[in-house]
Amino acid sequence: MSSTAIVTSGEVSAPSARSALLSWLAVLSVMLGIFSIVTTEILPIGLLTSIGSSFTISDGMAGLMMTMPGFLAALAAPLVTVATGRIDRRLMLGALVLLLALANFLAAVASSYWMVLVSRVMVGVTIGGFWSIGAGLAGRLVPAESAARATSVIFAAVPLGSVVGVPLGTLIGDLAGWRTAFLVMGLFTVGVLVLLLLVLPPLPAAQTTRLHVLGGMFRSVNTRFALAITFLVVLAHFGTYTYVAPFLERVAHVGSGRITVFLLIYGVAGIVGNFLGGSSVARHPRATFAAAAALIAGATLLFPVLGRWDLGAVALLIVWGVGYGAVPVCSQTWFSKASPEAPEASTVLFTSSFQATFSTGALVGGIVVDHASPSTVMTMGGAAAVLMVLVVWVHHIGKVSWPEPRRGAPMTSNSLDCGPS
Repeated sequence: MSSTAIVTSGEVSAPSARSALLSWLAVLSVMLGIFSIVTTEILPIGLLTSIGSSFTISDGMAGLMMTMPGFLAALAAPLVTVATGRIDRRLMLGALVLLLALANFLAAVASSYWMVLVSRVMVGVTIGGFWSIGAGLAGRLVPAESAARATSVIFAAVPLGSVVGVPLGTLIGDLAGWRTAFLVMGLFTVGVLVLLLLVLPPLPAAQTTRLHVLGGMFRSVNTRFALAITFLVVLAHFGTYTYVAPFLERVAHVGSGRITVFLLIYGVAGIVGNFLGGSSVARHPRATFAAAAALIAGATLLFPVLGRWDLGAVALLIVWGVGYGAVPVCSQTWFSKASPEAPEASTVLFTSSFQATFSTGALVGGIVVDHASPSTVMTMGGAAAVLMVLVVWVHHIGKVSWPEPRRGAPMTSNSLDCGPS
């Protein structure tokens, strides 16, 4: 996603007696599955202009490639979780990865833009299903004492998708065409599917999340607040970042080869932000989330001014990357704090809200960029991020406190093993 998640205790059972090597290969297979999903989801960002040129469509229309998966993922997260509650998780993960591979192959051979959009619908179903099912599997693949480390390995795939997957895909697209980038991604995903089926043990469902549990979460003030601030900051980010390549190409006059380098620098900064945010959000949730949004606001508001030059663009992308790198872990922490008694449902709600806002941002940004300019998109995104900072500040002044977890409620941990205090 273009989206991270915590590991919940909703699907925990003791791992079977397997060798340590097989257990960690199973962890690796899940990690590579998430890497494939993240890379496929955001791959069009680096290929947006070339795909648009192939089908003679505008940047805003091309942005639908980012919009479609998010909306579908938002719907698929609760629906797949509820509908497949009794099906072996190994089979479901395999089916979803197969769907992802087929989506990549369809995009590679698409004769029209509408075929590309059909492939993105398939990607969206995979995102929602895989995240909702796979988020709680670490504790079932390795012994309990290794679960936190396994979690870190699995969700390292999220920043790696930005740092390795997207720049590499953009490079392949520059050298051999955007269709080749999707073809290579499809072949890689088939390899992940084979590994996953070979090393994952049978994983019968251990818990079923019901729709009424998800609906009941909306009665919590803190859950509604988590939804509001997540909406604002994710809208600000994806409404702008989806169109960063057109900005760099047309406003800053950066060549396609250097855009790949710039996106790589952004991805590395995102990893730094992920670790910085994860290390502080449990102790200072409001300040950490507000600081992340403030960095995004500063970068996007200054981009039309300083982003016209290479040095300014690189500096702002670093600031932007650090800020957004902390956003997913901050958002998930707020959701988990708001509903400590329902960790699996919290993960589903986080996934749905994040993906829906991801798509809304890409859609709104596309409308603005088609009717105004990439610079206007940056300014409007910055304004949304500033509003998020103000909302968190007002929340702090109001002194809204977190609910105390009930005795015996399962604890959660994010990808950096620093769950809510």
